[in-house]
Amino acid sequence: MTESKKPYHHGDLREKLLNAATDLIALGGIENLSIRKLADKVGVSRTAPYHHFKDKNELLCAIAEQGFLKQDQLVTSISTLYPDLPANELFEQYVLTYIRFAHDNSETYDLMYGRDIWKSGQPTDSLKLISKNCFRLWLEWVEALQIEGIFDTSQPPLRIAQASWAALHGLCRLFNDGIYINRDDVDAIAKTTVNMLMSSHR
Repeated sequence: MTESKKPYHHGDLREKLLNAATDLIALGGIENLSIRKLADKVGVSRTAPYHHFKDKNELLCAIAEQGFLKQDQLVTSISTLYPDLPANELFEQYVLTYIRFAHDNSETYDLMYGRDIWKSGQPTDSLKLISKNCFRLWLEWVEALQIEGIFDTSQPPLRIAQASWAALHGLCRLFNDGIYINRDDVDAIAKTTVNMLMSSHR
């Protein structure tokens, strides 16, 4: 049967494929995603996605990249949204924003930080670069908090960044895995985590 396919500009199609692929994994995880199903969803030939992604692994990496970029945009906008907040309250907003992103985009977050790419798959060079930049932003927050006297200045900022990010990521995993399923508790638990992170490094 001949299918009616929609014409797209080259750049537009890649974005549409990424958005559709993100929707597919949001509905059923990466098992719900295939190049064939993606082409059908977007309404293009089943060979069209291969002009943008050589295989499913590359497609998954591109979805993860998009997730990291969105996450970075959200957290870097905090200082603009709250210009008058002191550093400790800005950090709280950072943590809340991070956790809300992980909660609202759970399947994408799992892909960004999960074994399907980093252990079972093959991360692309561009994904490695973007993910490292994400951690660099976290490190910059820690360094700023050290200057403000909120984190212990006798500790290397890298170690504080690693330990605090591990705690934050662990909390996101607990939420996403269904350990904490009450959405009303997310912000309260996140704020408690912020207080514990800051007090533990003083």
